[in-house]
Amino acid sequence: MYTSLLYAVRDGVATITLNRPDVFNAFNNALSYELQDALKQVAADAAVRAVVLTGAGRAFCSGQDLKAAQGDEKSTFYDSLHQRYNPIIRAMRQLPKPIIGRINGVAAGAGCSLALACDALIASTEASLIEVFINIGLVPDSGSSYFLPRLVGSLKAFELCTLGSKVTAAEALRLGMVNQVVAPEELDAAVAALAARYASAPTKSIGLIKQLLNKAGAASLDEVLDYEADCQQIAGESADYQEGVTAFSEKRKPVFRGE
Repeated sequence: MYTSLLYAVRDGVATITLNRPDVFNAFNNALSYELQDALKQVAADAAVRAVVLTGAGRAFCSGQDLKAAQGDEKSTFYDSLHQRYNPIIRAMRQLPKPIIGRINGVAAGAGCSLALACDALIASTEASLIEVFINIGLVPDSGSSYFLPRLVGSLKAFELCTLGSKVTAAEALRLGMVNQVVAPEELDAAVAALAARYASAPTKSIGLIKQLLNKAGAASLDEVLDYEADCQQIAGESADYQEGVTAFSEKRKPVFRGE
């Protein structure tokens, strides 16, 4: 179905693998549009309750394929971002399901932005994140200037963006850019464990939590309080809430169905 990525669903978890390992999974037109489509599939499939996003081979994603870009003189940076990259980031943040980034290697440029747009990140000790744009005279895009300062603070974000400094997995953990760092041979198990936990969680509540946290970054306290009340009403009318209360009363583990 796809030429530049792999898509598989198992036990409620959709795994999207960027599959251009020969160029460290760099984005060309095909990969960007196929990823947009895969995210639409995830959103439409009720059986999918968690998503794993990763890269094939030794890298997560090295950003834009510069050779491919040089062969497309008609495309502007403006058009490329609005047509290719921004729809991906918006789809990820608007997806009412958790996205786990499996960071197996380098995440650079737009690849770093892609990683930071995930809801949770588990990185290999061999992974690294780099805001590499400055090294070719560009500015951060694909959401990096939004996500990065919220994670590490404005001073550190300025440093990383203007110096193009490589952030090792250990440093990323210390800075709060990733949730967990594990040895390469433990990466699959760690990701699978978290994905399984999310796939059995109350999916609707997780989607509402994403909406709340997205809004909280640019809203006043009064706006957030009102929005919390709206979201809590929706959550309180869900089948998973009823199951949670029933399970509590019956002193058993709840079986959430994401409804």
